[in-house]
Amino acid sequence: MNFIADNQTLEDLALLGKFNPNSVFSIFNKVKTRGGEKLLDRMFRNPMTDAASINARSNAFRYYYNNNILLPVSGELVEKLEAYLDEARGGSYMSNLWTSMRKKVMASLVKDESYGRIEAGVQHCIQFLQQSKKLLQELEQLKKKEKAPWKEWADTLRSITGHSSLSDMPDGNGQLSLMQVSKLHHLFGQTLREAIQQLLELTYELDLMVTVADVARARQFNFAVAEDGDLAVLDVQDLRHPSLKQAVPNHLHFDTSGNSLFLTGANMAGKSTLMKSAGIAVYLAHMGFPLACSSMRFTVMDGLYSSVNVPDDLNKGYSHFYAEVLRVKTVAAEVASEKKLFVIFDELFKGTNVKDAYDATLAVTAAFASFRKSFFIISTHIIEVGEELMRSDDSIRFVFLPTVMQGTVPTYTYTLQKGITEDRQGMIILENEGILEML
Repeated sequence: MNFIADNQTLEDLALLGKFNPNSVFSIFNKVKTRGGEKLLDRMFRNPMTDAASINARSNAFRYYYNNNILLPVSGELVEKLEAYLDEARGGSYMSNLWTSMRKKVMASLVKDESYGRIEAGVQHCIQFLQQSKKLLQELEQLKKKEKAPWKEWADTLRSITGHSSLSDMPDGNGQLSLMQVSKLHHLFGQTLREAIQQLLELTYELDLMVTVADVARARQFNFAVAEDGDLAVLDVQDLRHPSLKQAVPNHLHFDTSGNSLFLTGANMAGKSTLMKSAGIAVYLAHMGFPLACSSMRFTVMDGLYSSVNVPDDLNKGYSHFYAEVLRVKTVAAEVASEKKLFVIFDELFKGTNVKDAYDATLAVTAAFASFRKSFFIISTHIIEVGEELMRSDDSIRFVFLPTVMQGTVPTYTYTLQKGITEDRQGMIILENEGILEML
């Protein structure tokens, strides 16, 4: 079964987007090869729902995290090799020799570039294999106890370089004779072509693994541990937003006895950032990726839904409030089907009047909280809802992000505290900006 995360959620959390410098994808997209980038995109679009698979990938990343490995193969060289292999097809050794001779003659007579491209492609393949051999020597010297996740890559490389015709493979720096070009062109373009392409695919994976581990090490990310079981749990220590360098860490804990977090706080206190941080952590954890925390353990969930930036729809005639209602309806249908979901609602029903927002937030929060296998974070400015829920539902935990006044200037700790806030700084901020005096 695929992990559920719809387009609204992906956009709310800015998870995808090669061309969005603020996306979570862009944080990790430091790979050298286009194949590595495509693999990264596939992983981002397909989180997993199997604990063993999640932990296996996480452990592979952890191996490269613990072993600071440099990938000597350049993206430019790989692109040139890919182009060469796309063109290098078919023919026996003798036909390749005859073709090479003819093209070399044509090159000298009419400046035909075909032979030069073949010779360059052969050189690129040699350089790639030589650089891969150098990397293998470095990997084999590692003394770590973890199971090496590069074994398939190494076995494929050995099967290529161990071929009898490559016992005296050139180093890729000197000039090649016509006979060498013909022989190696036949070998790389036909005999070993599939094996070299397989090695390239495994190199993309190696590129991605090394790069993600480097990002995790540089940003002090850590790894989540996925658990099987019917009793849902999610515990994350020192959670941060992965894009913020000076983020304030917080601890979140959910289980079947406390599956809902009711979050209050003034504007700019950090509610939305905290909720997005939690959603991103859940998503990355199901990918087996490192995330911005000191530790995390969780039972595998079926999906993730958020309602942060719900737009109206003028074409369909939907007001902002009605769009919010439809979003809640979508999530309610999924929760009612007994799926294990992580759900984020940032300021429910802000598109309607205070009385309706109070009644709707109270009813919806209480209803969602009764589904103990799913976890919810619900934020609101209507603190009276929290006071009523506190009297009636012990599965809801109440936390707030405080405001500290320095004279008439509000400041924020971004650190969760238990309870419900009494902070109301709207008029103070309005007065500090001098708006009333302007009018």
